[in-house]
Amino acid sequence: MRFDAFWSFVTLLALIGLVQSQQIEDIFSNLESFDITTRGDAAGHDLRVELISEGKVLQTTNLHPDGSGTYISSWRPFEADEGSYDACATLEKNDTAISRKCYGFFYGGRTPLRFDIRDFYADSKGIHLSISANDPTIVDIYYILASGDKAIHVSRERAVPIAGGFAASVKIDYPWKQILENDKEYLGRVKIVELNHNQTRAFQNSFVAMDDAIITETYQDETGASATVLGNSRVPFTGKLQFILMQNGTVLTIEERKTPVLLTGDDETVEISWNNTLNPGIYQLRTMLISNSGDVRDVGESIIEAKPITKPVNTTQAEKKSPMPIEAGFVALIVVIFLMRLKRPGS
Repeated sequence: MRFDAFWSFVTLLALIGLVQSQQIEDIFSNLESFDITTRGDAAGHDLRVELISEGKVLQTTNLHPDGSGTYISSWRPFEADEGSYDACATLEKNDTAISRKCYGFFYGGRTPLRFDIRDFYADSKGIHLSISANDPTIVDIYYILASGDKAIHVSRERAVPIAGGFAASVKIDYPWKQILENDKEYLGRVKIVELNHNQTRAFQNSFVAMDDAIITETYQDETGASATVLGNSRVPFTGKLQFILMQNGTVLTIEERKTPVLLTGDDETVEISWNNTLNPGIYQLRTMLISNSGDVRDVGESIIEAKPITKPVNTTQAEKKSPMPIEAGFVALIVVIFLMRLKRPGS
């Protein structure tokens, strides 16, 4: 009996531990959106999120976690009244609440802002942020990349100093660490936490990831041309360069070369040679950067002034062809001087 009681107690502790390991760790919300972080294997559970004002549920969103992580969604726009709000998240299994956590915030009225977001947007390169503060302060910044309603990357930068004065903003560019898929929709979210005064603000926008690159430098002459291409996205760029040589509006030749695979910050130079050295004249060169889908990403135009090629005079050959070598000329000069002296009167 004691043995059975012992193992029943162990089983109970294991079940309690299992339940406790599946819980809501953190929640933040405003009237536009929210994010919730769960811990433990929440697959097969339901995550119910409610926006509440004065005890009345205004909106409900149901998410279906596939494991632990951060989940993000937006509230439907509505006419909000000034006052206090609560966002409450409940993790459920078979209609039984396992974990619940709420976040309270106030909307409307005059709230002294410790920091101001001057600009924010997310794109295929990363998050771009401009932040300022009336007085010097320190913030933590969360950079979040999400696919669907789940974050695939969360990074926290701690103790970021923001100088005083709203006129002096701090510009931050945070690059994505992940390689993105072309034509796939993502969500970029930033959450700024001012710990001293417990102020938190969040901003987000969705974007469609696209491969991108730019031409940073070109070179061209009578023998060929080159172009340097810089990657401008976390979607791998696998396009091509097209060199179009023209004269008086007539296309003379088109040369194409594939570019190396490029990500943000990668650059490579692609070179070509004309079939023959260009004849003297004025030519136009159009360099086009084309994505793998056929879209033109960048265009550069330049002029080639081909000049006649002058062959240098071979002095050695000229000396060999001279009818009077240098040594013979020197001897002849001495003879002339000697004869002139002989012809002087009285000599």
